[in-house]
Amino acid sequence: MDKGQFNHPFIFSPGSWYGEGKISLNMVEEELIFNTNWSVWNRDFVGKVACAQEIQIQGLSENMRNDLTFYDFQSSTFSVDMENQNVGRIVGTGVFDDKMIAWEFRNNDMNFEGYETYTLQLDGSYHMRGEYVTSDQFRTQIEARIWLQSKEVSNSDESQENGEEP
Repeated sequence: MDKGQFNHPFIFSPGSWYGEGKISLNMVEEELIFNTNWSVWNRDFVGKVACAQEIQIQGLSENMRNDLTFYDFQSSTFSVDMENQNVGRIVGTGVFDDKMIAWEFRNNDMNFEGYETYTLQLDGSYHMRGEYVTSDQFRTQIEARIWLQSKEVSNSDESQENGEEP
C-alpha cells in the first residue's frame, strides 16, 4: 500500500460512516434530503474491500442498498464493482490522491453511467459529489458530507454472505 491510501480512512480502513446530503433529480424541482450509512469491512485475503451503503431518502419508506467492492489497488488507481436491485452489477474504475477518492462507471451496457468524488476535509470528514445519468436522460445529482461513526466493522463472512449487516 502506498502513502496516499493511509491518508484516507474512508474505503482504506474498516469502519462505519454516516452521511447527510441532498439529491436533485432533473425531473423533479425539489431537492430530496437523504441519510447514508456505509459499512466498510477489512480487506480480504486477496486485497478486496467490501462495503455496504444504505441510503434513506426522506419521505420514502424503502431504503436503497448498494454493495460495493474495491480491488486491484495500484499507486493511484483501483477497480470498483457496484451492485443494487435497480441497476444490477456494474464495473467501474477509480482514482485517488492525498485529498480525494473518486470512481466512475462508464461505457457499459447498462445504459447507466456516472461518478462519485469524495474530498477529504480538514476535520477528517469527506465532501461527496456525484452524478448519474441513464440513457433516457434521467439525471441524478448528489451532494453530501460523510464522517466516521466508529472504527472496525466486524468482518464476519457469514453475516456478509447472508446479506445481514455486521
